Amino acid sequence: MSRWSELRAETVLWEDGSCLVVDKPSGLSVMGERHDTDLVTIAADGGEELRWVNRIDKVTSGAVLLAKTKEAHGALTRQFQQRTVAKTYLAVCRPGGFPGKAVVELPLMTAGSGRIRVAADRDHIRFDEGRWFVRPEDEHSRKSFASRTECTSLFDDGESVVVRADPVTGRRHQIRVHLAWVGHAIVGDPLFLRKTDPPQPRTYLHSFRVGFRSPAGEDVTVEAVPPDDFWAPVPAAVAGDLVDRARER
Repeated sequence: MSRWSELRAETVLWEDGSCLVVDKPSGLSVMGERHDTDLVTIAADGGEELRWVNRIDKVTSGAVLLAKTKEAHGALTRQFQQRTVAKTYLAVCRPGGFPGKAVVELPLMTAGSGRIRVAADRDHIRFDEGRWFVRPEDEHSRKSFASRTECTSLFDDGESVVVRADPVTGRRHQIRVHLAWVGHAIVGDPLFLRKTDPPQPRTYLHSFRVGFRSPAGEDVTVEAVPPDDFWAPVPAAVAGDLVDRARER
């Protein structure tokens, strides 16, 4: 059995003739890695040509949508561009003290180093009526992209908070940058690790749900239940209830 056959059997959550949804483990890239360490290359080596549609980060686990044909890829990509795809992520952040519901509406830009950052200085970020934002006059003059993440606190003990994040836009590193810049960085996120942070076995960001219309004509919602290791920073007594809370609208 090929590596792809094994991985496919372990990770495919749903599929039809046009596309499939895979529950990607943390530490595996969707595409673009060297030495055959990404999903698309592993699949190609196993005899199946796939095209990525939503490319979640290597450190992020969870639902990834892949197209089986060029035509299906075009149809699905247009849905993401038109923002008709429902996307839900779960993140374990520190510290706690996160609002019950909040919107992060901070523009993003690519810095000279190539890293993604908010297109304003930190001291210009404002919080008012459940929304983090910057005034237009405080944005940097370099090209920026409007970005919006809708957030719900599912658990907060003051030390850690579990955030359900629903990105309205789909910018690179959007959830990771938004949460860090409002003072609640994702636990184990290598983009924002400090020297004083204890080492973590993974980054606690998970693609929980994706809802879209299959090119075959079916409205589809697929959930990837987080693996047990995702709940390590959270008291075991509450972890079991958080998936059900994440499903609530």
